[in-house]
Amino acid sequence: MQLLGRSFIGFSRSTGTQPCAQAVNPATGETLSPQYVGATAAEVDKALALAAAAFPAYCDLTGKRRAGFLRAIAANIEAAVEDIAARGPQETGLPEARMRGETARTTGQLRMFAALLEEGSWVDARIERAIPDRAPVPKPDLRSMLRPLGPVAVFCASNFPLAFSVAGGDSAAALAAGCPVIVIAHASHPGVAEIVASAVTMAAQETGMPEGVFSLLYGGGRTVGQAVAGHPAIQAVGFTGSRAAGLALMATAAARPQPIPVYAEMSSVNPLVILPGALDRGEAALAEAYYASLTLGVGQFCTNPGLVFMPDDQGGGFLERLAELIAAGSPGTMLNASIRQAYADATRGFESVPGVKVLARCNATPGHGQGAPLAFTVAIADFVKSHALQGEMFGPAALIVRGSLTEIKQAVTGLEGQLTASIFGTEDELAAHADLAQLLQQRAGRLIFNGFPTGVEVCSSMVHGGPFPATSDGRSTSVGTMAIHRFCRPVAWQGFPQSGLPAELRDDNPLGIRRMENGV
Repeated sequence: MQLLGRSFIGFSRSTGTQPCAQAVNPATGETLSPQYVGATAAEVDKALALAAAAFPAYCDLTGKRRAGFLRAIAANIEAAVEDIAARGPQETGLPEARMRGETARTTGQLRMFAALLEEGSWVDARIERAIPDRAPVPKPDLRSMLRPLGPVAVFCASNFPLAFSVAGGDSAAALAAGCPVIVIAHASHPGVAEIVASAVTMAAQETGMPEGVFSLLYGGGRTVGQAVAGHPAIQAVGFTGSRAAGLALMATAAARPQPIPVYAEMSSVNPLVILPGALDRGEAALAEAYYASLTLGVGQFCTNPGLVFMPDDQGGGFLERLAELIAAGSPGTMLNASIRQAYADATRGFESVPGVKVLARCNATPGHGQGAPLAFTVAIADFVKSHALQGEMFGPAALIVRGSLTEIKQAVTGLEGQLTASIFGTEDELAAHADLAQLLQQRAGRLIFNGFPTGVEVCSSMVHGGPFPATSDGRSTSVGTMAIHRFCRPVAWQGFPQSGLPAELRDDNPLGIRRMENGV
């Protein structure tokens, strides 16, 4: 595909002239063509106006029609996989296999939502029939279901150029719910964004969707993104990125005359608690599995486990083997120069905290744009004194905190919100320390027993969210079919005739969906 470097304004392309971004190969520093042009203020307004105009028609389409749109997007992305596999590694430093795997995850996610729409029960239809002769007050006929919010702004993530970007989880969930989507491209992978946006736009045209159901804007989150988030047409925001940027979007959304929800995934260190039984099973094997999870994707997944709690009187073999692996490890190319610099700054900051010691450093010298594995240790008494040690290093670095189990439980109570929390041990230990699991449940969206958090299964029961600051709203998920509820609200119809009701609420149940009737 020939890249043009211009925004998608509905079914048209931008005609602006102001340069805003040019992709850079993080492994070499080479700039990549083309030069990307930012959407003008008029084009941003046009995209928003098209989305607002498309909403009434799009939200009233049947679930099967919207499902057809999502399936067409998936097919078009698959048809472009060779372009994605060629461009993606140049822009991100990620290997071709990762790009192909993430493409498959993205298309699978779209088809998962399509199946949800075709089945139809996700709308949570509820029917309470009238009792006109009820005393002392007649009961009216009341029926309710979920309805889409309206146009949604989605910000692409730096670390997932497909699965959390143009047609990723937030976009798929919003489109499935019946919401037009305006995507703000990330400067780290504008070419991949253009390839995927072309696939989405073609699918919209092929399936007869209203113009404005999708737009992609270049120009950056601080300018174009803030303008979109503050526009009255936008009814919700999906974001994956830094805490600073997420908080800025939350402030913009809260300051609007009509505040709107922001679903921001921001930071998580994904703590692990290792109990003695796990060490008894084999310290070296546990260290090897941990190292693989820690360094996966050069530590740039939101679920890399960067914080480990373990007994202070056990685990010498675990630490010894982990130190060997880190020393012999290989640096890896990080996503962009700013992430590489932030990783260097964060690890230097950790090392300067009193009580923190270096367990091991990678012996190999990092090349251009690379980050190297690193591990620190600290006594739990020093850990609880420094809130800075809860920070995310966002790279292949770990902090090992050692103390008694009682001290570990006390430290867990002070942790910030997390996407995940893991316990390693035996089933008997899990039962004996049920309070530990309860403490972690209050601080994470996903609890894991004897497993690592990397590898987020895309399925109906997945929760990829957690208490603040892991996300801005811990009641939701950005992965799995529950994500559709982010972009809906309940609406009730009272006293309507059958002809005025949505199909999901009519007595004859023409869609054949599962419903609640009179409380059952």
